[in-house]
Amino acid sequence: MSENENTNEKPRQQTPESQSARQKNEIPASMRWMRRIKKTFSFFFTCSLLLLIGATVFLVYLRSQTLPVTKTMQTSQMYDVHGEVIDTFYSGQNRQVVSLNDISPYLIHATLAVEDQHFYDHFGVDVKAVARAAIVNVQAMAKVQGAGTITQQLARNLYLTHDRTWTRKIKETVYAIQMEMQLSKDDILADYLNQIYYGHSTYGIETASELFFGKHASELTLAESAMIAGVPKGPRYYSPYYDLQNAMDRQKVVLQTMVNSGFITQSAAEAAGREKLTILPLTKKKPSAAPYFRDYVRNLATEKLGISEEQFDEGGIRIYTTLDKNAQQIAENVITKQLEGKPDLQAALVAVDPRTGEIKAMVGGRDYTENQFNRVLSNTRQPGSSFKPFVYMVALMNGFTPVTMVKSEPTVFTYDEGRQQYTPRNFNDQYTNGNIDMRQAISKSDNIYAVHTILEVGPQKVIDFARKLGIASPMKPLPSLALGSFPVSPLEMASAFASIANQGVHHETTAILRIEDANGRVLYEATPTEEQVIPPAVAYVMANLMESVFEEGGTGNRVAGTIKRPIAGKTGTTDTDAWLVGFTPELSTAVWVGYDKNRDITTVESHLASPIFADFTEQTLAAIPPKLFPIPEGVSTVYIDPLSGKLSNEDCPNSKMEAFLVGTEPTTYCTGKPANPDAAGGQKAGPKGDNGSWWNDLKRWWND
Repeated sequence: MSENENTNEKPRQQTPESQSARQKNEIPASMRWMRRIKKTFSFFFTCSLLLLIGATVFLVYLRSQTLPVTKTMQTSQMYDVHGEVIDTFYSGQNRQVVSLNDISPYLIHATLAVEDQHFYDHFGVDVKAVARAAIVNVQAMAKVQGAGTITQQLARNLYLTHDRTWTRKIKETVYAIQMEMQLSKDDILADYLNQIYYGHSTYGIETASELFFGKHASELTLAESAMIAGVPKGPRYYSPYYDLQNAMDRQKVVLQTMVNSGFITQSAAEAAGREKLTILPLTKKKPSAAPYFRDYVRNLATEKLGISEEQFDEGGIRIYTTLDKNAQQIAENVITKQLEGKPDLQAALVAVDPRTGEIKAMVGGRDYTENQFNRVLSNTRQPGSSFKPFVYMVALMNGFTPVTMVKSEPTVFTYDEGRQQYTPRNFNDQYTNGNIDMRQAISKSDNIYAVHTILEVGPQKVIDFARKLGIASPMKPLPSLALGSFPVSPLEMASAFASIANQGVHHETTAILRIEDANGRVLYEATPTEEQVIPPAVAYVMANLMESVFEEGGTGNRVAGTIKRPIAGKTGTTDTDAWLVGFTPELSTAVWVGYDKNRDITTVESHLASPIFADFTEQTLAAIPPKLFPIPEGVSTVYIDPLSGKLSNEDCPNSKMEAFLVGTEPTTYCTGKPANPDAAGGQKAGPKGDNGSWWNDLKRWWND
């Protein structure tokens, strides 16, 4: 190469890559490591920040979202007038929800000890427990320990299935965190204790406590609490009903865990472990104390009060009724006793408090398990002569008096302006063939007197009057109406007669006093109507006349020995039915006896209504002193001669006292001359609107 060529050659140009490599080789290694650390830290810091922001946004989102809609099925209960349970209702889940304050602290601590010791410290997921369980499970190469919290268990029970999938577990965790953000710890714990399953179709601690020990959850002892708290881990394995030894072993584990958690002392645990527990025998659901009444209340609630069937069975509602379980039990026992040895013969009884219209007892048949048809509500049976008091009260308001005379003899009555005839007959064709007054007609149940009376006052007036007393069954204005030829229900009869007992005031029949939801909110409260449908004086005179049914010669006389108090009533008999409807000032009762398929009853069977009525009334009112029917204004009592229906004097020795509406008393004497006030058995006659006779004075003294 020449010298000129060497001098003209240009220097070689360097690329950026070569410059960078050269610079890199010139940087010390320590600085290069520092840069890597900074980059790594920056990366993780950025990721952490983004993760924190994302978690915050997620938590804010969760807090803004409502929890899924869920419904806790609870056991509904029906109570009698004294607060005693009549029956319980549930579909699959027997549960009673209670507050945390109504649960024994022992049970709460026992549950926390074995289920979630750090419940009040975590946010729905116990991270420490998860890590601990993971280590244990890895070491054992199997899932031997879980880490689910109480909140997670509750979320699973409320919103999810029990499938063992990762998807379900993730949802469970999300719901648990959401619950912790929206509910207090105490609320979550209370919900959990009311949801958890204790076996035997029993959910929630209150129902479990009643099942195992027959007491409220608030009353559980330490030993009992440890026993119950151990069951949910495996009801089929740890229930004392399945394996008592397993249950006792589990109880000891729970007690020791409570010691380790600091809830109790070792000595307390040992003492509780030695305590002998009384576990109730596992029995089937008891039958209702009043099955016919229970069904009647259900129908009222669901058909008239707007309570759905689902709410009735699963809503945890409380139905407070008018029933008196003591009276109900007496009614059932009396009917069972009287119908013993008489297969197929049926009976119905319903009792109403005249002062309120409240139903106190209801028996719709001899055996609910065999036949659920409620004969108390059936309006397919003729009341017979028990209908006659309605006719006679209309008569008293239209010119009749207790001494109005009618000849009792075979009679052909014409009606419909002479176009039709009606020929009633007395029982066994027995007639006095002479004049009888209204008292005799009622006591002996004379049909001739009754038909004569209804044709005098007009059948339509009787129908209109019966409607005011609550008789809603179909009726036609015919002469046979007086003899109870149109069917009515026992409930209608008891309610109507209650108006007579209550001085003419009719109260709407009531079975439900109040319905509350599971939270105590009132869903319904009874506001029964009341109306003065009978003048008080008329009601008293009729009650006074009906007392003679149980006196000598009356159709109810056979039970006179059983009755120990003033009582009024009326029997009724048809070929297929036997009735006795009667009352005291405190109780109006209708009794029906007969067969379901229009089979005739025998003479002996027709007499059963009276002893059922008498036994029930006396036993139910045994603790209540006898009380006379109060005498209202407008009633006069005088002595009369039963043969003539006129005022009596010393020449009429068989005189009797009779009650009249003021102004309707007889004004003439049996022998045409006034009574001698000084003569034995005589009484000066005169109006007694001021209730001035000694008899009225005695009655007022008795009532006071």
